[in-house]
Amino acid sequence: MFRDDFVWGVASSAYQIEGKEEGDGAGRMIWDAFIEEGRIADGKNAEVTCDHMHRYPEDFKLMRLLGIKAYRFSVNWSRIMPEGTGRVNEKAITLYRSMIMSMKENGITPYLTMYHWEFPQALQDRGGWLNEESIQWFAEYAKVIAENFTDICEYIITLNEPECFVGLGHLSGVHAPGKKMEYKETFQIAHNALRAHGQAVITLRKYAKQPIKIGYAPTCSMAYPETNKPEDIEAARKVLFSFYNPISNWTWNVAWFNDPVFLGKYPEVGLEQFKEYLPEITEEDMKLISQPLDFMGQNIYNGYIIRAGADGEPEFVPLPEGLPKTAAGWPVNPECLYWGIKFIYDRYKLPIYITENGMSCHDIVSRDGQVHDPNRITFLDRYLSALQCASDEGVDIRGYFLWTFLDNFEWEKGFSERFGIIHVDFATQKRTAKDSAFWYQKVIETNGKTLSINQPPAPILYLNPVFKQMIWGGERLATDWHYEIPGNDTGECWAVSAHPNGDCTVREGIYKDKKLSELWKEHPELFGNIDSDRFPLLVKIIDAKADLSIQVHPDDAYAKVNEDGSLGKTECWYVLDCDEDSGLVIGHNAGSKDELTDMIRNGRWGEFIREVPVHKGDFIQIEPGTVHAIKGGLMILETQQNSDITYRVYDYDRLTNGKPRELHIDKSIDVITVPSKSEKESVVNVGKLPPNKMNQLISCDYYKVWKLDVTEPMTLLQEEPFLIVSVIEGDGLINGQMIGKGDHFILPNGYGTAALQGNMQLILSTV
Repeated sequence: MFRDDFVWGVASSAYQIEGKEEGDGAGRMIWDAFIEEGRIADGKNAEVTCDHMHRYPEDFKLMRLLGIKAYRFSVNWSRIMPEGTGRVNEKAITLYRSMIMSMKENGITPYLTMYHWEFPQALQDRGGWLNEESIQWFAEYAKVIAENFTDICEYIITLNEPECFVGLGHLSGVHAPGKKMEYKETFQIAHNALRAHGQAVITLRKYAKQPIKIGYAPTCSMAYPETNKPEDIEAARKVLFSFYNPISNWTWNVAWFNDPVFLGKYPEVGLEQFKEYLPEITEEDMKLISQPLDFMGQNIYNGYIIRAGADGEPEFVPLPEGLPKTAAGWPVNPECLYWGIKFIYDRYKLPIYITENGMSCHDIVSRDGQVHDPNRITFLDRYLSALQCASDEGVDIRGYFLWTFLDNFEWEKGFSERFGIIHVDFATQKRTAKDSAFWYQKVIETNGKTLSINQPPAPILYLNPVFKQMIWGGERLATDWHYEIPGNDTGECWAVSAHPNGDCTVREGIYKDKKLSELWKEHPELFGNIDSDRFPLLVKIIDAKADLSIQVHPDDAYAKVNEDGSLGKTECWYVLDCDEDSGLVIGHNAGSKDELTDMIRNGRWGEFIREVPVHKGDFIQIEPGTVHAIKGGLMILETQQNSDITYRVYDYDRLTNGKPRELHIDKSIDVITVPSKSEKESVVNVGKLPPNKMNQLISCDYYKVWKLDVTEPMTLLQEEPFLIVSVIEGDGLINGQMIGKGDHFILPNGYGTAALQGNMQLILSTV
């Protein structure tokens, strides 16, 4: 779990949400010029965007109502200092102080980012970050921040994502100021920005009005290993901190933008690889850049896969086919957050905040007026669960800031991407909390307890049957049910079983190939934490080509004493198929124990055996002590206690391998109930029951069994400790997954609602 004082927040940047107002005193910035050049995808601008500069009281109230505890925001350098240096715009100071006070009044801790790409155009006209004077420009700006906000704001972040504003702004030109500069110039810009960061740290501490905590928020796509093999892990670590990108994309590098700040030196490999492009780097520079920080921010969205090659060198592994992507086209791989944070913490040993993480979705307002964004919820749940894994393993993670609160102006993409947990109608400025906002509220309230990592996974457990060859078995389990059977004498399909003589395995999903008995022991929560030393039920399909032996089962008390602590055996049968004139042996004709004993010991089988007629759709409960036998030509679905204890009374003198099968005469006489239930009490026809309804067939001390005929869409709420489902006819869907005749699965404890549709017959059971 996360630490008790874990910080749960949201993040934003000034230019993306604030908007403008005539007479607000703000100066022009590089994104204003970029927009005027027509560089935004949809031709839009940020004149209004979310109008946060006017609506922040409403926005912070909304944050409070949703339980947000912290807000990482940026202030706009060009709004505070219109020319970048010199004159301070007091309207901006008043605005931001009012914002911060409004945050605090709503119980929200402010985390102020000095620079989230709001570079003053007046300074860009003087060379921007390429001008070494930018170090002092940023320091002067830091002094204004310290003097005006540190009395009410304890947490300050200097730079956000230098990889982006250097690479996208000055190398590829995708972002403002839209430059495509020489490599040597971009290395100078990066070096200047890092020195500016260091000078800002010194200035902030010097002029702060109270003790403050300062951090820095870089980003990068994270390398993660293909497997947990040590060699793959080390290969991924090596790539993350090395220089595998081509020079045309050099800024996407973790070590170059982190090592100087946190370790006081540029990485040696980079110094060698980039030496022809580097500016002069002095010891004084490194001392300046590596000013002590209180925490490290890290923005992480996605990653890439690495493995160790045969020659020991790292290999880049293609992302899996069909890997989910966000609306922005970014891969969804939460492993990157787990491994990235572990690698970074191992290297830099500083407390970490995830200062950005989130997902762009194709959000729309539904007819009910709400915004349903399950993809974002799944994304956040998986990423936060990965983050908790890293925390549980010792990484000092202090907080998480979701990107972002409001849908906003997404830089060069304009308004085409929606990252917010609050939907913004940009025409009316109406705010609507998305489903993900309420989900995040619960996460915050429980300090992450509601994350899936803290909730045992409860998927549908599809099972691989176990087949038994019998002297009386046939081939209908293949011809009618399309199972791959071991031979044409296959009599039993143990469809749901955790018995030692036939232990089913899980067919697919996170528990794939696990035995049902293993799941019972290792994950009792899947089965309602029932107090039992074994999975209690066993479901079979029986194909009787010939008559089964005349048999009887003991009860629990008798089996415990006489069968090494085994369970007894209570069972019930649903007749899946039979001929019109079929019958079953149920009960006997003896009127007393003495008569019973005489009939059995003297082989008076014609007098002893009672055969009753049965039809397709009949249901029979077989209590311990009931003499019974399935006759040839019948196909039965049997639900029983998890026991294989059967006493043979008579086997028609058949031979197996030239010898008669073992009989259990004495034990049979011990346990047979005298007299038997009447024929009328023994068989009930349940072939025609109301459709789309759980029709209970039996409820006894050991199990409950239902029949459900699905003919139209319906829902089933799984409230039992677990629910075994066997599809005995037809096909359909359960929560979008195809199922059909011969499928057997378990809906685990807490599964919730199952949506069913199709045309199918189901037999369901539980304890």
